[in-house]
Amino acid sequence: MTVQTHQGSTTKHALVVRGGWDGHVPVPASDRYAAALKEDGYDVTVSDTLDSYLDADLLAGTDLVVQCWTMGQITGDQVTGLVAAVRAGTGFAGWHGGVVDAFRTETRYQLMTGGQFVHHPREFTTYQVRATAGRADHPIMAGIEPFTVTTEQYYLHMDPAVDVLAVTDYAEDPDNPELAGAVMPVTWTRQWGAGRVFVTAVGHRMADLEVPEVDTMIRRGLTWATR
Repeated sequence: MTVQTHQGSTTKHALVVRGGWDGHVPVPASDRYAAALKEDGYDVTVSDTLDSYLDADLLAGTDLVVQCWTMGQITGDQVTGLVAAVRAGTGFAGWHGGVVDAFRTETRYQLMTGGQFVHHPREFTTYQVRATAGRADHPIMAGIEPFTVTTEQYYLHMDPAVDVLAVTDYAEDPDNPELAGAVMPVTWTRQWGAGRVFVTAVGHRMADLEVPEVDTMIRRGLTWATR
């Protein structure tokens, strides 16, 4: 599978890689943003295999990788190909478990994404998301007022080097009362070599992606991360 390189063209190329645990509806969720990218003028390739990360020509001609792959296994060569492409300038973006609960044993991947899911309460939680102090004017967050969602609230292990754009106060969790009140990142970006990485922890189900503020963050995040 190959795509034409973008030299001499203003068309942006996106690669959507999807699979893993079906509970995060990887096909309809990724279809939603593949369609959005097409509306924004991108040429979009959809892949159902991590072997796409072995295709150096494909990745070199890709301006943005959108991943929706929860859990699963990635080979050493696959993660090497992905990380090398991002370091060379390909953007990388995703939401919820499709990006921060992928490949739990692969620390090189986690180092690039900047956060890793470790827990959520057994029940859905209603919680507020708000822009981080001083980041409300970031292009991804501009004009987004504090909003609430009712869904999984991720507790994450985080890289202190990322740029946190939005946070939440972690709700009371009967199983882990020590965690209540922790200020937990929800949306962040980072630079990884020449590439940009965008992540938001919201997006367990399609209804989450239909919350206007969540959809806006993701769509802007995809644009921001693009080469």
